[in-house]
Amino acid sequence: EGAEESAQSGAIVPAGPRPENFPKVLALPLTRRPLFPGFYAPIHIKDPKLADSLVELRARGTPYVGAFLLKDAKESVVTGEKSEEVKDSDLKGEALYKRLHEYGTFAQVLNVIRSVNSDGPAQVFLMGHRRLRLTGMLSDDPLTVSVEHLKDKSYDETSDIIKATFMEVVASLRDLMRYNPLYKETIQVFVQNMGNSHINAARLADFGSALTTADEPLLQEVLEQLDVEKRLNLALVLLKKELELAKLQATIAKNVEEKISGDQRRFFLMEQLKAIKKELGIEADDKTALTGKFFKERLEPHRKQCPEHVLQVIDEELSKLQGLESSSSEFNVTRNYLDWLTALPWGQYSKENFDVRQAQTVLDEDHYGLSDVKERILEFIAVGKLKGTAVGKIICLSGPPGVGKTSIGKSIAKALDRKFFRFSVGGLSDVAEIKGHRRTYVGAMPGKMVQCLKSTGTANPLVLIDEIDKLGRGHAGDPASALLELLDPEQNANFLDHYLDVPIDLSKVLFVCTANLVENIPAPLLDRMEVIRLVGYITDEKMHIARDYLERQARENCGIKKEQVELSDSAMHSLIETYCREAGVRNLQKHIDKIYRKIALKLVRRELDTPKEEEMKQNNLVTVAETKSNAEDMAIKLTDSAVQEGETLEAETMLPSEKEKVDIAQKLPLEKPPCSEPEEKLTGVKASTASETDNKVPDESASSETKEKEEAEEKKVAEEQIKINDTNLHEFVGSPVFVSDRFYDKTPIGVVMGLAWTAMGGSTLYVETSVIEEGEGKGGLQLTGQLGDVMKESASIAHTFARKYLREIDPQNQFFTNSKLHLHVPAGATPKDGPSAGCTMITSMLSLALSKPVNDDVAMTGEVTLTGRVLAIGGVKEKTVASRRSAVKTIIFPKANKRDYDELLPHVKEGLDVHFVDKYEEIFQIAF
Repeated sequence: EGAEESAQSGAIVPAGPRPENFPKVLALPLTRRPLFPGFYAPIHIKDPKLADSLVELRARGTPYVGAFLLKDAKESVVTGEKSEEVKDSDLKGEALYKRLHEYGTFAQVLNVIRSVNSDGPAQVFLMGHRRLRLTGMLSDDPLTVSVEHLKDKSYDETSDIIKATFMEVVASLRDLMRYNPLYKETIQVFVQNMGNSHINAARLADFGSALTTADEPLLQEVLEQLDVEKRLNLALVLLKKELELAKLQATIAKNVEEKISGDQRRFFLMEQLKAIKKELGIEADDKTALTGKFFKERLEPHRKQCPEHVLQVIDEELSKLQGLESSSSEFNVTRNYLDWLTALPWGQYSKENFDVRQAQTVLDEDHYGLSDVKERILEFIAVGKLKGTAVGKIICLSGPPGVGKTSIGKSIAKALDRKFFRFSVGGLSDVAEIKGHRRTYVGAMPGKMVQCLKSTGTANPLVLIDEIDKLGRGHAGDPASALLELLDPEQNANFLDHYLDVPIDLSKVLFVCTANLVENIPAPLLDRMEVIRLVGYITDEKMHIARDYLERQARENCGIKKEQVELSDSAMHSLIETYCREAGVRNLQKHIDKIYRKIALKLVRRELDTPKEEEMKQNNLVTVAETKSNAEDMAIKLTDSAVQEGETLEAETMLPSEKEKVDIAQKLPLEKPPCSEPEEKLTGVKASTASETDNKVPDESASSETKEKEEAEEKKVAEEQIKINDTNLHEFVGSPVFVSDRFYDKTPIGVVMGLAWTAMGGSTLYVETSVIEEGEGKGGLQLTGQLGDVMKESASIAHTFARKYLREIDPQNQFFTNSKLHLHVPAGATPKDGPSAGCTMITSMLSLALSKPVNDDVAMTGEVTLTGRVLAIGGVKEKTVASRRSAVKTIIFPKANKRDYDELLPHVKEGLDVHFVDKYEEIFQIAF
């Protein structure tokens, strides 16, 4: 039997006599690929005990083991859950057994090579003989398993399918040998050993599979397949994939080769062209071209305006460039440096606009309101006109999001006829963005200001520094400190960029900074800026902005005509009050854009439906015209026949059908009437009548037709116009987001309305106080509503002052002594802080103590001291706007804020009864 197997063997290893079956063998784990019968495989063993066992087997003359591929760690299960990550080399015993595939290879240990230290890892060379299947575990260290030796299923060697598949595998191997030279020698040896005398499909399938670079699961599937025909098909699929991979590899290699050869050819030709031009004197080398043509020609028109110290640096660098090799790194650094130096607009200033009226017009076209900002810009222009030249300024616009801080910067540049440059410093943590990198660094670049001057081409642009209150700070320095030099009028005339290393005059630059909260700007930086606060818009201002700017822009963006849409004032008012209540108008713009997008969709759908309706109408008209034409033809035929025969038919003697025909002929208009009158006479009468009519009213008929057309068009537009009002507004923007700020129509006992300032604008808030426990000596105070430390202290002061004030007005009332109070400020999820709710808290507690509600439509704000003095607060306009939104008629402000209130516009103060108080006693008189 061994001789027969040797004769049939076609593997690349000699097939000697086989050993007898071994029912138990040592299990060797394979981590990468399975071992196929007839192939050699070196494996690495780290377990010294296993290596000793292999040496012992060889010494006994039975060097046979079982080689099994390890399962993927993600697929293996050690316990009931996923196994912990363990190195494959550390697996032993039952854990190793569960990681082994069921099918493996019975292999012979040809050699065991130990390291100098016998306890170290060993290299083992195996030769596969036949397939095995695990049946059980016998011992765990080293792992010994019981196995079943497997044989291939019998197959018909003369089958046409086997022969055809066999020949296709051989052809694939030959093709693979052409594309991948690494397998050439191995495939040639195998093909020579196989010959054409006998077909050994099983060996060929194993050889073809082992030769590929397929994944372990696919190779394991081939190893486990005992049906030779199926195994041969699996091997063919793997070889075809390998062949496609080899073709792709060859294509990639060819493309890279062609590109490299093309680039080399182009390089050599360019070098030859340069040499020829240089010999003929047509063109100089790179250095001469750069120094003579590029840099000097760029600098020459503005050489007179360029400062002397800058010219000196440029000349030095040009001389340095002449002595450098063009291939050196220093050459590129110097060239880039000269490129920046010569590209800057040294002494070049754009012509400015000193016309105050024109500037006012430009500012009003782009923005509604913002009178403080516009007034400051007009002052800047007026000073420039009187002096004859404009100087740089640093202006900071602060306010909530969406009030137009960034967009007003563009309008200012437009009004001044200055170039505009914007860069945001929000989250900026690298000083090099402001001051530039040192030239010694790879990829060094100048800072933002130098880039600004180069891009604008003028030394007096308007620079908008956005989000200056959100500067970061990291390991690369503090950008806020770097901005001190840039935004200081005394220092920026000699601003020094690290990259250029020459002073730059920025004194004519107008800097406009934007911020949401000036409190987040470092004090030294804030001290250098002139702060203009932009507060939120009230409903009237938002209506003007929406009508004059936002709605027009939304129509243009959506391609909708003005007459196609009617957005009523009530709908716009509802949109502002119930959807877009924030201080700015950015959210309002989004909602208006959303409305017009939905309108555009409706208009397009209507246009798609209109052709169908017109087609149906046209078909109906054609049907009516055809019916009328048929009736006329029939009547004419009847009339002609009666005239030709000269017969007169009495109605009484006619048949019913004939009578109907004559009736129809009499009723319908005839093109050719019966010959009751001479034809010429009738024709003459008709012609004269028509001519008289045409001569009488040609102008009246034309004008009436024009009017009818215009009225028809107007009626059509009115019918097609989409109308939006407060009843159907929800169809375009959904359900309302906000409801009324007022929780109570009639204020209950212990509840007082206060006024608060937020970064999004002003809002009203309620302070609620309730008794949670009563008893002698139970007095106390519990606070809720996410109150900050300052607000908690304010509540404590309010509790103390309320007890003191109650003793003064009602000495017999022991409410605060015997009652534990709970003070809450809704909404609970919103953090709140600040001292301005002091008077509101006192009033709430006194309302509860006196069992007396506060007057309706009263809102108050102000910090109260322990002695009852009412101190100034901030955000007067925001709080006034919030009170108007909540329909509050009476407001109580600290007396110190009267000047802030007086500065408000008349339409903001309209209809309000405002009281300015200095002591709490005055608040008590107004509130109760």
